[in-house]
Amino acid sequence: MELLGQLAAVWRYPVKSLAAEPLQSARVERDGIPGDRAGALFVQAGHARQGKTYRGKEHNLLHTTSDASAAAGMAAARGVTLALQDADTHYFDAAPVSLIFDRWISEVEAALEIPLDPLRWRPNLYAKAAAGFAYREPDLMGAVLEIGGAVLRVSDTIGRCVTTTYDIATGEQDNDVLLYVAQKRDNVMGVYCEVEEAGTVRPGDPLRLRAR
Repeated sequence: MELLGQLAAVWRYPVKSLAAEPLQSARVERDGIPGDRAGALFVQAGHARQGKTYRGKEHNLLHTTSDASAAAGMAAARGVTLALQDADTHYFDAAPVSLIFDRWISEVEAALEIPLDPLRWRPNLYAKAAAGFAYREPDLMGAVLEIGGAVLRVSDTIGRCVTTTYDIATGEQDNDVLLYVAQKRDNVMGVYCEVEEAGTVRPGDPLRLRAR
């Protein structure tokens, strides 16, 4: 098996679109990391998305708090009423696990000459690429990855939206981030994965590519 890199961080997002929670160990189940996107804020009134989730693209500061009440207060200041809903499943956009490599982020950093926090991309798994790593996201489509005790299959690339233009700490918008990703990377940063075998992952675990 080819060594792709090493897991550097594991994150879950207890409430969809709000701040991440770092994990020193996580069980990755078939339906994702327990507690990840287990809640979501739904629009009750004051916004065109009434009855739907209030997402990061609707408010540039949602990701700066993990407190659902504080997030609802931010929305209320803009005339939007929200309510927290919990689910027995997860409020995912497309797949149970998202993964990004530092090498992909470094490309954008080098082009824009600014540092970019990996959390800007809201991954579950953040990996440091091994020497010689040259894969782009489409190259890994269908690939089977072993990370710690879990086995994942890359199911899709991740198309990006305005949320990635928001600074993690301040919410300040930098449109050049998305512009570069759209123009130079086909609007892709990171990959979605399905879980083929549940298992525990930890920062420091090697990330390996099974032979195809």
